[in-house]
Amino acid sequence: MSITNTIKKRILYLFTGVFAMLFSGVLYAWSILKTPFKEIFSFSDSSLALSFTITMCFFCLGAFFGSIICRKLKVKLTLIIAGVLVGVGFALTSIMTADTMYLLFIGYAFLAATGIGISYNVVVSTVCAWFPDRKGFCSGCLMMGFGVSTLLLGNIISLMFENESMGWSKTYIILGAVIAVVLIVSALILKAPSEDTILPAPKPKKVTKAESFEPKDYKTTEMLKSFTFWRALLCLAFITAVGNSVISFARDLVISVNATQALATTLVGILAVFNGVGRVLTGAVYDLIGRRLTMISANFITIIAAGVTLLSVIIGSLPMCIIGLCLTGISYGSCPTVASAFSATFYGQKYFPMNYSIMNFNLILASFIANFSNSLLINSGSYVSPFIMLLILAVVALALNFSIKKP
Repeated sequence: MSITNTIKKRILYLFTGVFAMLFSGVLYAWSILKTPFKEIFSFSDSSLALSFTITMCFFCLGAFFGSIICRKLKVKLTLIIAGVLVGVGFALTSIMTADTMYLLFIGYAFLAATGIGISYNVVVSTVCAWFPDRKGFCSGCLMMGFGVSTLLLGNIISLMFENESMGWSKTYIILGAVIAVVLIVSALILKAPSEDTILPAPKPKKVTKAESFEPKDYKTTEMLKSFTFWRALLCLAFITAVGNSVISFARDLVISVNATQALATTLVGILAVFNGVGRVLTGAVYDLIGRRLTMISANFITIIAAGVTLLSVIIGSLPMCIIGLCLTGISYGSCPTVASAFSATFYGQKYFPMNYSIMNFNLILASFIANFSNSLLINSGSYVSPFIMLLILAVVALALNFSIKKP
C-alpha cells in the first residue's frame, strides 16, 4: 500500500473512530441519564451510585473481552456485536418501572456498558495501530470524542426527557438505536492495518536516563509480573477516582452551591468539554515531553482540582466550584490518554489491545472509590468528607507517580 493511500486511510479511520467514540461516550452522562429514575421512581442515591459502579465494572470487562473477541472475529463482527448489545441494553432499560430496577442493572449497567466497553477497546486499538508515530495525538483525539459526548448529547437528552410526547423511555430507545447504528456503520469502515501497510515510523525522542529503556513487546502475563504496571495502575486509579466521583454527582454538587437546575445541566456538559480538552491536550503534551512529565503534571492538576472543589464546598462558592469542575475534567481526561500511550510505550504494540484493556481496570477500582465517595456523602450529608478523601488519594497517587520507571 502506498504512503498516499495510507494517509487517506489514517484520516478516514481517525474521523470514524472519533465519531464512534462520541456516541459511545454517553456512558459518562450518567448524572443526566439518572435524573428520571430519581425524580419519577424515587430510586435512592446509593442505588444509583451502585448502578454507576456496576456500569464502570462491565465497561472495563467489556474492553477486556473485546480484545479477545476481536482476535477471533476481527474488527467488523466485534463492533457489530457491541452495537447490538448497546441497542438491546438501552431498550431493556426503557421498559423499567419502579418495581423492576433490576432492568437498569441488566440493561444499562451490564449489556450497554459491556457493548460500549467492547467498542471502546476495538476502536482505540484499531485506529491507534495506524498512528505509531503519533500515539499520544491519536489517543487524545479518540478520547476527546468520548469525553465531549456529555456536552453534545447531554442537553439534547435533557430536552427529550422534558418533552411530554417523548419522555425518558422513548429517549432511551432512540439513544440506544442511534449508538447501535453508529457502531455498526463504523464496523463497516474500520480495518486494522495489513502486514504490507507502510506506516510512518515513530520519531526518536530525547529521553532522560531514567526513561531510557530497550523497546520490547510484553505479553500480558509479563506485564502483570512487572511492579511498574501495578504502581501505574494504582496511580491512575486514584487520579481517575476524583473524576469518577465528580461525574457521578456533578449535577447535585453544583446545585449544592446555588446553581440553578438549567445551569447545573450545562455545567455537567462543561465538565465533559474539559474532559475532552484534557484528553487531546494530554495526547499532544505526551508526544512533546514524554510520559514522566505528562503524568506528574496531570497528577498535580488533580490535586489542585480536588483542593479547589473542596474549598468551594466549604465556603459555598459557585465560581470556585466551576473552576474545580473544569480542572477535574482536565485531570480526568488525562487518564485514558495516558493509559493508552503508556501501555503502548512501556509494553509495546503487539499485545496492546489486551494490555490496554488490563490497564483500564484502574476504572474498576476508581468506580468502587466513587461509590464509597457517594456513601460518605449520604452518611455525612456534606461533600466535604468525600473531597477530603479524594484529595488524600491524589497525593498518594503523586508518590506512586514519582516511583514509576522503566518496566
